[in-house]
Formats: sequence, structure tokens, C-alpha cells
Amino acid sequence: MPDPHPMRVGIVTESFLPQINGVTNSVLRVLEHLEEKGHQAIVIAPESEGGAKEYRGFKVKRVPSIPTQSFLPVGMPFGLPTKRLEYLLDGFSPDVLHLASPLVLGGYASKVAKRVGIPTVSIYQTDIAGFARHYGLNVAYSSLRKIVGKIHSNTNLTLAPSTSACKELESLGVENVELWRRGVNTILFHPKARSENLREAWGAPEKTIIGYVGRIANEKRISDLKVLDADSSIQLVIVGEGPARTKLERELPHAIFTGFQSGDSLAKHYASFDLFIHPGPNETFCQAVQEALASGVPSIVPKTGGPADLVAHGETGYVIDTSNHSELVATVNLFRQRNDIQEMKVLCRKTVQERTWDFVNSQLMNHYSSVISQTQLEGSAA
Repeated sequence: MPDPHPMRVGIVTESFLPQINGVTNSVLRVLEHLEEKGHQAIVIAPESEGGAKEYRGFKVKRVPSIPTQSFLPVGMPFGLPTKRLEYLLDGFSPDVLHLASPLVLGGYASKVAKRVGIPTVSIYQTDIAGFARHYGLNVAYSSLRKIVGKIHSNTNLTLAPSTSACKELESLGVENVELWRRGVNTILFHPKARSENLREAWGAPEKTIIGYVGRIANEKRISDLKVLDADSSIQLVIVGEGPARTKLERELPHAIFTGFQSGDSLAKHYASFDLFIHPGPNETFCQAVQEALASGVPSIVPKTGGPADLVAHGETGYVIDTSNHSELVATVNLFRQRNDIQEMKVLCRKTVQERTWDFVNSQLMNHYSSVISQTQLEGSAA
């Protein structure tokens, strides 16, 4: 049903189609909600070869960009500050500006918005400083933390996806921080998608099927799963694509690499795992964990980062030091010895089944309305 009070929402994002990642996916879900509720929107994103010009009827405007590989090992175009952004905002006249994982482009947009009185909601989603530290760029790590703190402090409200992300922002001096988790498609990702044919092809029931879904990159620490790959009673299944795939195919010679999956095929892969694992220590949230839980699959996640919020240790999975080989093996063996695995799977589903995208995006609309009202009150007082 359309909202009786439609808004004009400007979305400035550091990543958009054709790039497929957590930032892009979250923006797409927001745009779908805005369309359904009758709001207006514009998307401002970095130029990218083959980039979409519109989505759900909303225009996508591009600004000049350079590849991030030129200074950081993450694979998406890097939007540059430009007067074009100011012209686009001026022409659209948004009621609120949504900054998706802001860095340089989003940081510039926040300054423009503050100057002209547009309220801003920033979404903290990518631990870019953590990625820099992973690659040994310690100087960049310190600088990026300060930059990220400054950007979010310059917005009316910052929404973070996990308690660890909230604490990180608060440690950087960001004051207006609230928890806003991500939604999950509980209709698509469901235990009923389980495929016995797929499991048989992977070696079940003789083998325990342990899966990973996500970008195949060094910062995801997939190489920490070597100890599981060496166990003949385990079949690792790696779903996704990325720059580290060739290297990991050598390091994990027994693993099955399925390539990129989406839609019903992706749901079938999730639901056919016995266990899901995501060893990346720098995740601010990790949507893949939610999708695994919605599929009724217990998950193993690191003690650091957002995934630890999503998994109840010993109940819906395990929160451990995934880089510790002994602990990882012991955890898998503990799981295999349980006599309540079916109950565990039911509980996994139960923990996320109410967290639909409609629910969390309705929360987002309330946040928009709140900062709009706050800005109007401050303007009246001034």
C-alpha cells in the first residue's frame, strides 16, 4: 500500500549494478520498498562499464570514477567528488539523503547536503579500514578509520548493522548511531529448497557438507578452511566468484567451486548444506549468514564482526576463532555428534523468519521521517 506521505529520497552509493555485493543488494532492496510505497528516488553512483541507467523506474545517475584496485585491493569503482553531484541533488531536491557505505563520494555528498540543509542518513556497511589492515596497509588503516568517523559524524544519523559496528563507530566519536539490521528473503531462502540430488552429487550422506557463500577474496579468509578440506569425511562447497578463486582452487584441492549462483539455485545450495561457514573477520553484518539461517542451516562464524550477533553459540551455530584449526575441527566434530540437529535447524529458521526486508525497510522509512522532522524543527528554531 502506498505511503500517504510520499518522500523524495536521494541515494548516494559507493557501489551499484553491475557490481553485486552487500552494498548494492541493500540499495536494491531499499529501492524496491520505495517503489512499492509510492516514494520518489534518484540513485547517484560511480560510473561503471555496463552500469544500469535505472532501476524500478528510478533514474541512476553516474559520476566519474576510478578503479579502487589502484589504491586498495577491493573490487569496485571509486566515485570521485564532482560538481555534477551538486547539480543532480539540486535538480531532484530530495527530502532526505541516504548515503550507502559512504567514503569519498558519500563523504562529499554529506558536506553538500549539510551546506544546503538536506537531512542525511548514512549506512555503515563496509569495514574498509579493516580490509586495509588485512592487506598490511597499516598507515591506510589508521587514516581510513579517522576518515570514516568524520564522514559519519557529519550526518544526521548513522545506521549500523551490528552491535560491534555500533561500538566501532562510537569509538571513532560518532554520536548519532542506531542499530539497523538487514532483511532477508525468507520466501526464497527456505529449508524446503534442500536438494537430495545436489547433496548426493556432493558426497552426502557419507560426507558432511560445509558451505561458504560470498565473494572469493583474500580478506574473506577462506584459506583458513584448509584443515577441513584435508578431512575426507568433509566436503567443502565454495559458492561465488572473486579474484582469489584460482589461488584457492590450488589451496583447497578437494573443495567444489560452484561459481556464482543466484535465485532458486542459490537457495538450493544453501539449504543443501549441513553447516555454513563464513571465516571473514571484517564483516560488519554478513547477509550470507542470515540467508543460511533462513535456510535452516547452522552457521560457524568468527568472534569478531557482525556475524557474531546473528548466531547463538551452541544453539543456531558456533561463534569461534575460525582461524584456529584445532578449534575449527573440534567445533565441526561437536556438531556432528549432536542428537538435536533437526531442532537446531528449526531454531535457525525461527531466529530470522520475522526479519523480512519489508519490516527492516519500514524501520528505515521511520528513520527518514525522524531526521526530516528534526531538520525542519531546527530550521524553524533558527
